[in-house]
Amino acid sequence: MLAVVHTRARLGVEAPAVSVEIHLSNGLPALSIVGLPETAVRESKDRVRSALMTAGFEFPARRITINLAPADLPKEGGRFDLPIALGILAASGQVPAAALAGLECIGELSLDGALRPVRGVLPAVLAARSAGRQVIIPAENAEEAALAAEDDVFAVTHLLDVCAHLQGKTRLTLVQPSPALEQPARAVDLADVVGQQVPKRALEIAAAGGHNLLMFGPPGTGKSMLASRLPGILPPLQRSEALEVASIHSVAGQNVARQGWLQPPFRTPHHTASAVALVGGGSSPRPGEISLAHHGVLFLDELPEFDRKVLEVLREPMESGEIVISRAARQVTYPARFQVVGAMNPCPCGYLGHPTIPCICTPQQITRYQAKLSGPLLDRFDLHVEVPVQAGEVLLGKAGAQEPSARVRDRVLAARERQQARGAVNAQLSGDALKKYCQPDDRSAAFLSQAMDRLGLSARALHRILRVARTLADLEGLETLQHRHLVEALGYRKLDRKQRTTAGQPTA
Repeated sequence: MLAVVHTRARLGVEAPAVSVEIHLSNGLPALSIVGLPETAVRESKDRVRSALMTAGFEFPARRITINLAPADLPKEGGRFDLPIALGILAASGQVPAAALAGLECIGELSLDGALRPVRGVLPAVLAARSAGRQVIIPAENAEEAALAAEDDVFAVTHLLDVCAHLQGKTRLTLVQPSPALEQPARAVDLADVVGQQVPKRALEIAAAGGHNLLMFGPPGTGKSMLASRLPGILPPLQRSEALEVASIHSVAGQNVARQGWLQPPFRTPHHTASAVALVGGGSSPRPGEISLAHHGVLFLDELPEFDRKVLEVLREPMESGEIVISRAARQVTYPARFQVVGAMNPCPCGYLGHPTIPCICTPQQITRYQAKLSGPLLDRFDLHVEVPVQAGEVLLGKAGAQEPSARVRDRVLAARERQQARGAVNAQLSGDALKKYCQPDDRSAAFLSQAMDRLGLSARALHRILRVARTLADLEGLETLQHRHLVEALGYRKLDRKQRTTAGQPTA
């Protein structure tokens, strides 16, 4: 007696197809699972036996062989409990095997037959639809699956409900497609930041072109406050982008909420985070903070306090937009197209360059502190912006009303529309597109050549200057780069190596 049930494994953000083959044969009662099952999968035989018997079904007293095909794909987790249970029932004739032909099943079983939620349901729903099958999932995963449901997802609470559906006694209720809700009202607004016109300008440029931004200045000047307002001026995600982000959060086991799911993610890992926490990994590779920030912002506060080795692992994904995690048994790729915003003090005590508070750090301490950020990492920040101390008159509100996020966001959206016509945001322009859209005139080219020689800029830094200049032109609605755009873009490279004094203090 043979029965086949379709399901999905979890491999990164992908959901490869798995066929659960159940064979009943004569011999001493036994149950074996083959097909690279890990511990949780091997233990499913006990959960399934108890669930079937508690639900009132007969557990076959025969030799049961369960094959999880393909055999070379590692299987993990409790997601195979439901398909194994249904396969045993179908092979023993307790439910019709033909009813399983157009279905895929995912779910972990409790000992009484109730279904428990599993990770990675959203990618499985999308993959099942591509295969032309309906999918049965635990009810607790229904809200997540509703983001992608198209009258092809059933959410159930108990094994008996599934069996009644297969036997034609009752019909399961389809999960209703849930349209994406608008972004929730934000509690923070750029108008809350008093003064700081240059950092605000840099924040707008970063949002318009998707550029990486590094802010430095004494403590309490508003670096973290500015960074927290960046999501409020970013454009909403497209539906396809939002599904990618939701799939990553689903695989990571984090709640995927319908409310505000078009909002770009904003991740703020603590500076004690390890390299694995930041980029992902583990024996069973899971996504890290850079993947959870996909299509959004990764904010690294107190940047030099991160371990240098941890920061260096960011270099490749900042360029490639993905992270490849290799293990002996498998290789997993997670998307990681994120925008980095960093904040740092200029020295260990924080008061280097403060107009009234003297710095107590030695030149060696300052140099060692700033050297925690390597040259290659600094090159990957398009904008280096000082956030200075504001005068009391400015902070007390006598400088006039501040521009709200909504107005800035309108300009950002207009600039992004121009970039969409080119096929990519400016921060991702490269190759022929960079030459075509960021070509300076002869005067500007001579200016940049002189700046490279005097400041020791790398080729990467030069390309980033050109991309920022392109964003400045887009914000003005211009098709060609002007000399003033390149001058302003160069002014945002304050932390490049040859611009430091012997004490390590950034110069203007």
